[in-house]
Amino acid sequence: MRYEHIPSKLFIENRRRLAALLPKNSLVVVNANDLCPTNADGSQATIVNSDLFYLAGVEQEQSILVLYPDADEEKHREILFLREPTEENQIWEGRKLDKAAARALTGIENIHWLPEFFRLFHRLMCECDHVFLNTNEHKRAIIEVESRETRFVLDTVRRYPVHDFQRLAPLMHRLRAVKSELELDLLRKACDLTDRGFRRVLGFTRPGVKEYEVEAEFLHEFVRHGGRFAYMPIIGSGRNACCLHYLANDRVCREGELLLMDVGAAYANYNSDMTRTIPVDGRFTPRQR
Repeated sequence: MRYEHIPSKLFIENRRRLAALLPKNSLVVVNANDLCPTNADGSQATIVNSDLFYLAGVEQEQSILVLYPDADEEKHREILFLREPTEENQIWEGRKLDKAAARALTGIENIHWLPEFFRLFHRLMCECDHVFLNTNEHKRAIIEVESRETRFVLDTVRRYPVHDFQRLAPLMHRLRAVKSELELDLLRKACDLTDRGFRRVLGFTRPGVKEYEVEAEFLHEFVRHGGRFAYMPIIGSGRNACCLHYLANDRVCREGELLLMDVGAAYANYNSDMTRTIPVDGRFTPRQR
């Protein structure tokens, strides 16, 4: 975790707000995303799952959150399943959450290791009336790669074909549109980081620099203050500024041209978004202005 500690009360309150929207005797499951492979034994940096973070503050691969607010046994009302930390995986990959750290982070008391998931999940599926499963729903999304969440949905519907399955996404969209004061503070930090990066770039940009050098100035400012890029940055000079999703960022910025920057910082999974256009040489022509 590169950012400062977030109080677990944020995640506790978010789970409470979700529970208030659920029909009686509903079960909710949210999965972490896959780690995306590159070549050999490499993997890409991944946003583990924004909904999982919203409800539990967890950013660890393969994690599963189960919520069952009306469970007969109190210990089954909130359960977090984690990949067990071992000497080997922590040598290769770094620190993993143990049960004590997970409880402190999330406010969830009942923590289990992943191999225990299906036994407990089957028991709860036999008790619940409604099952809310998560999907990545966005009007402009074109999703061709099957996610861990999608595989779980398909497998669960196959195993339990006569259950009442419902979509979690509309409830999450409704909840996440309204920000608490703690969330607003995190968003302000993301916006402040974007402002820092923009002001750094204003003093750096000049004819002869590469677009990726401008990108590097943003990255330097974001990372040194505990953030990251909220999305792949668009740094486009000259004709590249006219391409809506230009990502190469490899052209030389030339005198007399404009430089478009669509870039934002993320802080603790809360994102900012900025688009600005500046003259490469510091002077707008009358037409550019």
